[in-house]
Amino acid sequence: MSTFKGRHKRAHLMTSAAAAAVMVGTSFSAVAQDSDSDFTLEEILVTAQKRPQTLQETPIAVSVTDAATMENAHMLDISDLQSVVPSLRVWTLQTSTNTNFAIRGFGNGANNAGIEPSVGVFIDGVYRSRSAAQIGDLPRMERVEVLRGPQSTLFGKNASAGVISVVTAAPSYDTEGGVEASYGNYNSRQIKGYITGGLSETFAVSLSAGVNKRDGYIESLTGETEDINDRNRWQVRGQALWEPSEDVSFRLIADYNKIDELCCGVTNILNGPTAAAIQALGGIVLDDSDPFHYTTPINETPVNEVKDYGISLQADVDFEGFSLTSISAFRSNDSLNDTEPDYTGAPILDSAFNEANIDTYTQEIRLTSTGVNKVDWMVGAYFFKEDITQVQGLDYGVAARPYISLLASGGTSATLFDDPFPGFGVPIETILGIPYGSAFSGDTQTRETFTQDNDAYSFFGSVDFHVTDRLTVTGGLNYTKDKKTVTGSTVNGDTFSSVNLQNQFFGAAFFGQTGLAPTPDNIALIETVAPGTSAAINAAISPIVTGFGPLQFQPQFLAYPNSVENGKTNDEKLTWTARASYEVNDNLNMYFSVATGFKSTSWNLSRDSRPFAVDQAALASAGLTQVNQTYGTRYADPENSIVYELGLKARYSKGAINIAIFDQTIKDFQSNIFQGTGFVLGNAGKQKTKGIEVDATWVPSEQFELRFAGTFMDPEYVSFEGALGPNGITDLSGETPAGIHKTSMTVAGTYFFDIGENVSGFLRGDWQYESKTQVVDNIAGVDRSVSMFNAALGFEWENGLSVNVWGRNLFNDEFFLSAFPGVIQSGTVNGYANSPRMYGVTVGYKF
Repeated sequence: MSTFKGRHKRAHLMTSAAAAAVMVGTSFSAVAQDSDSDFTLEEILVTAQKRPQTLQETPIAVSVTDAATMENAHMLDISDLQSVVPSLRVWTLQTSTNTNFAIRGFGNGANNAGIEPSVGVFIDGVYRSRSAAQIGDLPRMERVEVLRGPQSTLFGKNASAGVISVVTAAPSYDTEGGVEASYGNYNSRQIKGYITGGLSETFAVSLSAGVNKRDGYIESLTGETEDINDRNRWQVRGQALWEPSEDVSFRLIADYNKIDELCCGVTNILNGPTAAAIQALGGIVLDDSDPFHYTTPINETPVNEVKDYGISLQADVDFEGFSLTSISAFRSNDSLNDTEPDYTGAPILDSAFNEANIDTYTQEIRLTSTGVNKVDWMVGAYFFKEDITQVQGLDYGVAARPYISLLASGGTSATLFDDPFPGFGVPIETILGIPYGSAFSGDTQTRETFTQDNDAYSFFGSVDFHVTDRLTVTGGLNYTKDKKTVTGSTVNGDTFSSVNLQNQFFGAAFFGQTGLAPTPDNIALIETVAPGTSAAINAAISPIVTGFGPLQFQPQFLAYPNSVENGKTNDEKLTWTARASYEVNDNLNMYFSVATGFKSTSWNLSRDSRPFAVDQAALASAGLTQVNQTYGTRYADPENSIVYELGLKARYSKGAINIAIFDQTIKDFQSNIFQGTGFVLGNAGKQKTKGIEVDATWVPSEQFELRFAGTFMDPEYVSFEGALGPNGITDLSGETPAGIHKTSMTVAGTYFFDIGENVSGFLRGDWQYESKTQVVDNIAGVDRSVSMFNAALGFEWENGLSVNVWGRNLFNDEFFLSAFPGVIQSGTVNGYANSPRMYGVTVGYKF
C-alpha cells in the first residue's frame, strides 16, 4: 500500500507540475513576444549529450554561462559560477587544493585524495579527477555547461550528482588576440592575454597565459607570518588545430598551471573550555563574538603549492553516416600543503602536511550517427588509469606535552622539570605512573604513506528514436568496471597514544588497594580472596579512561594490506537513462526522464583510516591488533543515484524559460565529516531531494537583458543510522541534511548602451540569495545564509580598447563556508568565512 501511495503521489506531483509548466510557458510566450523590435534572442548551442544541440532541444537540466557573461561579471574561475547558477555550490577549505562542488545539494570529494568527486568536471572533454586540477583560472572561454542530476550514462563513473563541462575556444584561422590587466583592493593584480591565428589554410594555433596575484585579506596578529588567503597563481595554455580535410580534424592542447598561496584562514565561531589552556601556553584565542574579523593568530606560515599540467589530443573523423571521436589525455598533479592545524599560535601542533602526486591517463572513443535519421545513435568506450602517491603527517610542537598535561590534570600547577613551559599542569607521565619523558620526546611526528592504483573502463551507448517529427524516445546504457588497489602504512612517534590507559590505571588502582604489583598471579590471588575486586576497579576507572581517551588522538596505525585486509575493491555497475521528449510547438519542448548514476568506492587515504569492526575478530586471531586499536572504515561503498525529472523548455524571440521538476535520490552517499581529530568516512544510507528549478531570460530589446534562476528544494535523510551529529554518533534519519539551501536564487540584469558612434557600454548587477541552513551535520547552531550583490560597469571602443569597473560582494555580506570542531579543543567550533568585498578595474585591448 505504501508503495502504491508513493507512486501515486509522484505521478500526481509530475502531472500537476506539467500543467503548471505549460501554463508558465504559455504566459511567458505572451510577455516574450510583446515587442515590435527586430531583435531576436541568440540561439545557444550545447554538447550536454556529446553532440551539438540547441539548449532548447536538449532534454537535460543544464545551465549555460557564456564567455560574455563571465567576462562582464569578472569571473576568474569555476567557483565564481555559483553567482549565476543557483544549483551549483563551490567552496574552498583548509588548502587551495581543497575545492568542493555540489549540485542540487549533492557533492563531495575534497580534503582526501582517495575520495573522488560526485560532480564530474570536464575541460574540453577531459575528465579532471581531483579538485586541485579543477580550480585554475579560466582560460580563453567559450562556455561552461552545468548538467544537473546523474550523468553516468554518457560521462561514466563519478558523475552521480552532475557534471561541469568547460568548453574553451579553439584556435582561429584569423589572426586575433587580446590582453587585459586588472587592479583591485588588497593589491589585486591580474594580467592575461591570448593570440591565435592560422599558419596555413589547414593549421592554426593559439597561446594564452595569465597571472593572478593578490595580498591576503586575513591579517596576521603575530607578525610571524604574512597575511593569508592571498592569490598567487599563473597558467599557460597552447593549442594546435590541424584540419587536413573537411572530414578530419585534430586538436592538441597542452597546459601548465601553478599555485603558490597562503591558505586558508580559520575563524573562531565558539570558544570552548580549552581556551584557558591555550592562552596559558602563549596561544591566542580569537573573539568569538565577531567571527568575521578576518585575523589569524597562527605562527607557522601555511604552504599551498600546486603544479598541474597535462596534454590532450582530440581527433574527429567524419565518415558516411557517422563520425569518430577520440580523446586521449595525460594529466599530472603535484601538491604540497602544510598548515598549523590547531590555528591558535600555541606550539601544540606545528604542522599538518600533505604531499601528493596524481597521474591520470584517459582515453575515450565514440562513434556517433550523423545526418537526418529515424534513429540516431552513439556508442563508445572509456578507459581511466590513475596512480596516487601521498605522504602526510603531523608535527607536534614543544607545547604538546604541557597542553595534554593541563587538560589531563585539570590545570593543576606543578613543575615540569626540563619542559619549556614549567609550572603548567602535572606531567602526563606522573598521572599515568610511567617514566618521565616516555609519553613525549621533544617534537613528535607521525608520517603516513599511501598509494592507490585505479583502473576503470566503461562501455556506453544511447539511441534516439524519433517516433514522430515531434516525439523522441531515448534510451542509454553504461557498463563500468572499476578496480582499486590501495596501500597504507605509517611511522608514528606519538608514544603517548600507544599507552594502554585501561591497563595503566588498573595497575595503579590495584597497587593502591592491595599493595601488590598487578601481575596475573597477584590478580588471580586477590580474586580468590576478594572476588569482584578487578571488576570493581575496572568500573571505577572506566570514566577516567573515557575522559583521557580523546587526548590519545593519534593511535598507532595498522598497515595494510595485511593477512586480513587485502586493500582492494572491485566495483561494476550498469547505469541507464530513459527519456521521452515532445516538441509541443516550434517554441515549446517538454521532456520526462529517468536516469541513474554511479560513483565507485572511495578509500580513506588519511591517518584516520581504521579497520572495519567486522574484521576485529579476524585481526585479533591473526595477532594484528595494536594497543588502543580503534575501528572505523577503510573505505566507503559505492554510491548510486536515480532522478525522475520533468522538464519544460520554451524559447521565443525575446526570451526563454527552462523549468525542471525533479525527485532525486542517492543511496549510500559517501559522507566525509571532520570530528575534531580526523575525518569520519562512511555511507549515508539514503538521501533524497525533491524540488523545482527555474531558469528564465527576458530580452525585451537590445538594451536590456534580465535573468532569473532559482532552485527550490526539500532535502531529507531518508535513512542515515550511525551518522556523526552534534552529540556524537546518532541517527539522522528523517532530518534535513546540513549544507543544502532549500531556496537558492540569482537575479541578474544588464543594460547595454552606446555613447556616440564609437563607444558601447554595459551596466550589470546580479544578486545571489541562499536561504538559511545548518552548515554541517555535526555542529548545531551554526547556520549560513547568503545575500550577495555583484556589479560591473564596462565600456568598449571600436578600436578594441575596453574598461571594466567591477565589484563582488559589494555590500560585504558575511557567511560561513563551512565549520568544524576545533582540533583537540573540545567545545571549540572553528569555521571558514567567505571573502569580503572585492573591487577593481580591468583594462583590455583586443585586435
